[in-house]
Amino acid sequence: MTTLFWILIYLFTFIFMEFMAWFSHKYIMHGFLWSLHKDHHKKDHDSWFERNDLFFIFYAIVSMSLVILWGEYGFWAGLPMALGIFTYGLSYFIVHDIFIHQRFKIFKKTNSRYAKGLRRAHKMHHKSIHKEDGECFGMLWVPLKYFKQ
Repeated sequence: MTTLFWILIYLFTFIFMEFMAWFSHKYIMHGFLWSLHKDHHKKDHDSWFERNDLFFIFYAIVSMSLVILWGEYGFWAGLPMALGIFTYGLSYFIVHDIFIHQRFKIFKKTNSRYAKGLRRAHKMHHKSIHKEDGECFGMLWVPLKYFKQ
């Protein structure tokens, strides 16, 4: 029974992170922390590292804190929650930074309908280089209008 709860908590956390990514992108990154996110929309630097990458560090700290709570304080749900955050973050990194933005030159020839829709939707998001007017969507869900051939 405990294994079932761990799996359910892991899956819930992974799916909840899709909401958190959308929420933090729309209201935090394009809100009061735009100063950290704007270099992702408008390259004003020569570095591979972006100030925007600091958001990954925040979620890594949350995930590591949950592992500590699990290991040191017996918070049994901490591990599946931490793993849900970690695997969502890893998935997001692969899809967003590697696949869409090509920070590492792999997955260049991926050409499925879903891949094209993701790229098209993200391109529309980046069409605006300003704090306002950037449509936000998730990694797992993208409006159907971007999947048209």
